[in-house]
Amino acid sequence: MSKAAAQSLGDADQVIGIRPLQPTIGAEIEGVDLSKPISPEQRDAIRAAVLRYKVIFFRDQPLTNDQHAAFAAEFGPLYTHPSTTHDPKISPIHKIAAADAAKYEQRVHRDVKAGDGYHSDTSWRLVPTWGAVLRAVTLPDVGGDTIWVDANLAYEGLSDEVKARLEGLHVTHDFRDALVGAGHDYPIVAHPVVRTHRETGQKILWVNLTQKPQILGVELSESRALLDEILRQYKRPEFQVRFSWRPHSVAFWDNRAAVHYAVRNYGDFPRVLERILIADEPLYTDL
Repeated sequence: MSKAAAQSLGDADQVIGIRPLQPTIGAEIEGVDLSKPISPEQRDAIRAAVLRYKVIFFRDQPLTNDQHAAFAAEFGPLYTHPSTTHDPKISPIHKIAAADAAKYEQRVHRDVKAGDGYHSDTSWRLVPTWGAVLRAVTLPDVGGDTIWVDANLAYEGLSDEVKARLEGLHVTHDFRDALVGAGHDYPIVAHPVVRTHRETGQKILWVNLTQKPQILGVELSESRALLDEILRQYKRPEFQVRFSWRPHSVAFWDNRAAVHYAVRNYGDFPRVLERILIADEPLYTDL
């Protein structure tokens, strides 16, 4: 992490309560009521915590849709996803519903093996959304956790030989089936497999394994082998934080620095969460 980011986090400790859950990823935040407007100092402290821990969590935050949107908007323009079910009044709010997810995976992610669906949001865009705020709406009594992976640790954990093989390579993320089905057209784009985080300077191992990834410039067999190695890194428990949802829980993560995985171990319970995506800097939001 850069010196400026570290300094910001030190300042954040004076404004909000930060309880780390793992050494580098995941922290619970205390002393903030998200149902009310936050101060500039709280906003800056929360952003610093997101940059430091990749994903942060708030407990006991009963929010209306308006309050959810108002909090997310403190951190950038809100993004309306083209292929999800939206709130009719606040279009950036969209449901992450168990029933929809099952149908969606059968249609779009049918080739993704169970347990392999580690991904980032909107990686099909030239400039993906930078952040996401997800809140619990309807939860099973047990189960339905979400896992986030520190994608910097995933990179650092690679062997020097694999790091050298990945240097300069790009990976495609193909989401066209879902987009075309929703009446939205967007070309297939490629991103560096290893990205440098613009704010922290960390190297990030960044692949969406739910969007038919293919590493360019190498044989298909080597692409598959490298993707398997990346998936193994994502699955390492020491690189993860696992969050157990409770009513009124909220998660806020840096989509540029972490990948995540939804654990679907709750049968046919109609689990529902609602998510808002935050666009990147205004210069890039329309790309």
